[in-house]
Amino acid sequence: MNQRIRLILASRSPRRQLLLKQIGYTFVVRPSRIEEQLDRRHSPAWNAKHLALRKAADVASRTERGVVVGADTIVVLGKRVLGKPRDRGEATRMLRSLSGRSHSVYTGFALVDSESGRMYSDVVKTRVWFRPLGREEIDAYVASGSPLDKAGAYGIQDDFGAVFVERIQGCFYNVVGFPLVRFHRALQAFVSH
Repeated sequence: MNQRIRLILASRSPRRQLLLKQIGYTFVVRPSRIEEQLDRRHSPAWNAKHLALRKAADVASRTERGVVVGADTIVVLGKRVLGKPRDRGEATRMLRSLSGRSHSVYTGFALVDSESGRMYSDVVKTRVWFRPLGREEIDAYVASGSPLDKAGAYGIQDDFGAVFVERIQGCFYNVVGFPLVRFHRALQAFVSH
């Protein structure tokens, strides 16, 4: 199936690129130029889905042929959205606030056929529980620099952030940044029409 379509990923995220390669997709990377601003009048789920669609549509408008994939991940603690931390201090505050509590991760993804303009978008939610974290381990993790490019200031997949997560409810890959099962099924249906 992968060979029948030209896939374009509208994201610089190394994690999304790795996940797509993991399941056998070949693609080119063309990051979108849109500014990632949340519309506070709408839910985190709506924002993740909407931003993913805007990213894909932006790249599709500059692409002659292919299916463009957009994605956006939003981490929510209570009613507070936790984006990528601006600095180490903010990363430390985020991790302290996540310690011993649960939060939600929403990843929206979108498909846009650049020739026809046909679109599809969806969003997946995963609930994540952190164990209580010690000050020293938070400080060491932040000092590594790893949390600075991740929404919510942690990575579940490939660094020390993995041992912060006690359990999840939902798709693991959604927390990494891309809901593989839902995406794969959606892409199969999208290209078969």
